[in-house]
Amino acid sequence: MLPEYKVLGAGIATTGLSGVGIGIGNIFSSLLNATAMNPGTAKQCFSYAILGFALTEAIALFTIMIVFLILY
Repeated sequence: MLPEYKVLGAGIATTGLSGVGIGIGNIFSSLLNATAMNPGTAKQCFSYAILGFALTEAIALFTIMIVFLILY
């Protein structure tokens, strides 16, 4: 396999990280909206937001793992 194509494939694989960034932004913007509408449920909404953040961040870690597998 040519080294240029490995680097190109790794660069294309990192485009999944843009979706992760958008997803994390959506999670925390929804948390702020929910807290503004109903401050009484802030603790419960925060725990759900942290769970969503962790699952979304796991996708980013899997993406980085795949990139390193492609490169090395």
